[in-house]
Amino acid sequence: MSKLKLSALDPADLEIISAHMQDAVMTIGDIRYLKQERKFALIANRFLWQTEKPPYERRRAGLSFDRVIEAKSQRIRQGANDAVLELLAISFVPGEEPSGTVVLAFAGGGQINLEVECIEARLEDLGPAWTTPNLPSHDR
Repeated sequence: MSKLKLSALDPADLEIISAHMQDAVMTIGDIRYLKQERKFALIANRFLWQTEKPPYERRRAGLSFDRVIEAKSQRIRQGANDAVLELLAISFVPGEEPSGTVVLAFAGGGQINLEVECIEARLEDLGPAWTTPNLPSHDR
């Protein structure tokens, strides 16, 4: 399977990235807000939903957002760099056009809110896929 490389400039594009990142897992230490560069980035192991039966696959991927004005988290333990988060969805709450808030919702109720000038996101696979016997399962 070829590596994925997507960009998002509007809510419909962001929905596609969200679908590909559903059930991606990452550690808090793999998430960065670069305030000076106005950039938010993370590295995650995304689940490849294209595989319909075991063995399932995951692949390392990078997700970044540009033009970020502010990043805030709720119910995420800051400083617990080894804590694992499971991404459920990425959504966009419009503000004054074209600004708004990108919401990254995690299993267990945690979330990260990115206040952005506009949607400008990129998702890119970073390496080969590997097999996993586990199908994602979580409390929503």
